[in-house]
Amino acid sequence: MSDPLPDAVPAVAALNPIFKAALWMTGAIASFSSMAVAGREVKDVHDTFEIMMYRSLFGLIVVVAVITLTGRWGQVTRLSPALQLGRNLAHFTGQNLWFYAVTVIPLAQVFALEFTSPLWVVVLSPLILGERLTPMRALAAALGFAGIMIVARPDPETINAGVVAAASAAVFFALTMITTKRLTRTETIACILFWMTLIQVILGLVTAGYDGHIALPDAATLPWLVLVGCAGLLAHFCVTNALAIAPATVVVPFDFIRLPTIAVVGMLFYQEALDIWVFVGAVVIFGGNYLNIWTETRRPRA
Repeated sequence: MSDPLPDAVPAVAALNPIFKAALWMTGAIASFSSMAVAGREVKDVHDTFEIMMYRSLFGLIVVVAVITLTGRWGQVTRLSPALQLGRNLAHFTGQNLWFYAVTVIPLAQVFALEFTSPLWVVVLSPLILGERLTPMRALAAALGFAGIMIVARPDPETINAGVVAAASAAVFFALTMITTKRLTRTETIACILFWMTLIQVILGLVTAGYDGHIALPDAATLPWLVLVGCAGLLAHFCVTNALAIAPATVVVPFDFIRLPTIAVVGMLFYQEALDIWVFVGAVVIFGGNYLNIWTETRRPRA
């Protein structure tokens, strides 16, 4: 199907779909990085369930406002309730694990472990989406995985709850990517984002309030929670647009660029050690990205 929403800049619409997807993923990278910083800033006041609840609530307000102002309520359908629910259960679980991880281990390590999700996408996309697993796509994913191992350098002595949470989140994020790609075949972005925020507000209320107490935002945490909500919504808007115009195995590797970005953020804001292996791994990851993009842009189109 064509892009669910028209591009704001005509020049963007004329670009090759692969490069259009790259532009959308650039917005996603900035959004996800901002969300990581904001999540860490509120960790002393709000648990991960509360963060997710407020994130989805602010996102729902924005989505409803945009849909109303643009007259897109006709696009919000109930064609795939089971798939919508499954997608959001996977994302809600993965996001809670991710928010927990960013509060207990270095940001670069969280993102490095999270980036194992493309391996799951490469393996599962042919089964769920019917996409071809070409040798070049597999090689690009393998190079990305090698770069991640260089950055993370896993050791049995370093395994802790944060590492396990980040690694587990990657599996759920892969399922989210795959189900999002499938939804874009029949649903618009407005529909996907509306059900995402609504379902996850409900899930957040249930999980945050299970103990009978939900911490309210204060003057210090409210701006960060708003940033979490807006950044999370923008990230999914960008990712969903990218997935709507390019295969999942092409879109996801672009996300690797977040690794060196967040490593620098961690160094500047949290004095997290920045060693040479982060950049060595990033070079390998960029090599995989370039190979994937080079191959896809030269593949004959039907």
